[in-house]
Amino acid sequence: MATASPERPLLQSAIAIVAGIGLGAGGLLLGFLLTAVVGAVLVYGLGLTVSPALSIVLGLVFVQGIGCGGVAFAYRGARPRIAPPVRSRLGLSGDGPTFDIPASMPSLRDLLVVAGGYGTALVGAIVGSAVLSSLQVDTGTNRAAEIGMQNPEVLLVLIPASFLLIGPGEELLFRGVVQGRIREVFDPIPGVVLPSVVFAGLHWVALSGGSPLGNLAALGVLLVPAHVFGAAYEYTGNIVVPSLIHGAYNATLFTLLYVVVRFGDQLPQSALLA
Repeated sequence: MATASPERPLLQSAIAIVAGIGLGAGGLLLGFLLTAVVGAVLVYGLGLTVSPALSIVLGLVFVQGIGCGGVAFAYRGARPRIAPPVRSRLGLSGDGPTFDIPASMPSLRDLLVVAGGYGTALVGAIVGSAVLSSLQVDTGTNRAAEIGMQNPEVLLVLIPASFLLIGPGEELLFRGVVQGRIREVFDPIPGVVLPSVVFAGLHWVALSGGSPLGNLAALGVLLVPAHVFGAAYEYTGNIVVPSLIHGAYNATLFTLLYVVVRFGDQLPQSALLA
């Protein structure tokens, strides 16, 4: 990954952070808008009833699929045409570093990173959940998990979708694009930390209910898996690796939630879904 150049570093750093936040928020916003428009067409245009399962499917397709994945691929394709005129207008020389989102079949080393990252993220979530419970703060519930609690069959859709859409889509956007863009001008540690903060912070919109302090604490715990995803991408340079970790992490939480909803009487900390 590229590192910062000495040419106007403060300007480059500010642009990278603003661009990263804008791209991450823009991808989610596009997905939410498309979901709302399609939902409105189905309800008011076609007179259909949008079931909980259908609302989840729409969100997966338009938020994680088109919003996250689509924006990531669009930025990757448009970057060579966008960068030169922007750099010229800002008084920066050259066309800037070549941007790409490297992806390849995982090697044995990559698979070991997936296994280690998955375990670390999951242990972090469990410990974080215990800490939140001890603090007795009012945390919100992830909206997808909330629907799953009321309609357990929806969780059976979310489990495979974690690998097929949620993990790949969000990682393409937040690690591939946001972290890739920020990493162009920052060293590895801030290059992982800053995108992780953006990733966790934007999950605020996915929480339903809870107090501001409780939701802030929940997002603080979400920084643990976020840093794991980012560190895995930094170390391997392969977007498939954090996508697999993310997918396995979410699939496990959805599976545990399904088991508890169907067969138990206490719910796990569902605000920690990434």
